[in-house]
Amino acid sequence: MFLVGVGNKTGSQKYTANDSLEELSRLVKTAGGETVGKLVQYLKTPSPTYYLGKGKIDELLHIRQQTQYDTVAFDDELSPRQQRNIEEILQVKIIDRTVLILDIFSKQARSREGKYQIELAQHQYLLPRLMGQWTHLERLGGGIGTRGPGESQLETDRRLIRKHINRLQHKIDQISQFRKLQRKQRKVSRIPIVAIVGYTNSGKSTLFNNLSKSNVTVEDKLFSTLDTVTRRLTLSNGQSLLLTDTVGFINKLPSSIVAAFRSTLEELNEADIFLHVVDITRKDAANQCRTVDETLNKLHLTHKPRIIVFNKLDLVIDNEMELAEITTFPCLEEEFILPNNNISMISAVKNWGMSKLLEKLILKLNNEVIY
Repeated sequence: MFLVGVGNKTGSQKYTANDSLEELSRLVKTAGGETVGKLVQYLKTPSPTYYLGKGKIDELLHIRQQTQYDTVAFDDELSPRQQRNIEEILQVKIIDRTVLILDIFSKQARSREGKYQIELAQHQYLLPRLMGQWTHLERLGGGIGTRGPGESQLETDRRLIRKHINRLQHKIDQISQFRKLQRKQRKVSRIPIVAIVGYTNSGKSTLFNNLSKSNVTVEDKLFSTLDTVTRRLTLSNGQSLLLTDTVGFINKLPSSIVAAFRSTLEELNEADIFLHVVDITRKDAANQCRTVDETLNKLHLTHKPRIIVFNKLDLVIDNEMELAEITTFPCLEEEFILPNNNISMISAVKNWGMSKLLEKLILKLNNEVIY
């Protein structure tokens, strides 16, 4: 698979085009594909016709002879027009970041709700792109026998997809009502809720398993966990809480996916505290923090109290005793270096720093000011 992205040189972007393509390559690997090459063009805005400039499209055509790629993945969501135009020139399969994420989600979803949500997002993505399925009729030209069939079939397909979208939305709404009933019961019991949030593959599920003694699937892949899982946890002071593991965030998370997962993300509304997990080994850790903040802002959740959990310290230092000696991380910019009482430094897989994290959590639940 060949990867293509657009960037600019204004310096205003926190994520560079190369960083984003590197993440796209990890998405391809998670989906079971192989990257054979990458191409970046610097533009103020992507071309509405070809996403890239026409010269770069011609370059892509030339590169195909060298790499023999059979698919091109674009780092942004393509419009139906862009996708159709590129396919006509390159004569290979064209996908974008949204399709790639949806493909990964469809493989990882386990619960009935998760499968409904993915199917809904897939159909919403497909609906405006149906026109391209009937372009072969245009080549027949006008005259007797060519008027109507394509258009009527297109409208039939659109109508069927809209009906299916409505059915999926109805099923998801039914599950959402059940979730609301569960949340109402939780409020009556007055058990605090702690939600683990963070960038995908930051170690959220490993932390969840460590704290709750569960066995949620953990893999070194993007989006290894999609379905929201909640477990009851009793702290050392006898206090109980509900701990929730949530789907990870990612840069350029398509709005259609956020919309489809709205009922799942509603769980975050009920959380009293967020444990924001950060993979401290990532060179772009600051950008990943920023992406999580931006996503929470879109969900109107930035007001929630938060403990920042720097994870995977075992990949940075040799033993737990060195945790207390760490004051800064080169991969984090100054704006993310928070006062020490906002931060817990851990290795969820090695169980380092977990007791201090729980101490902070107990203090927070007892209304001590941590964040």
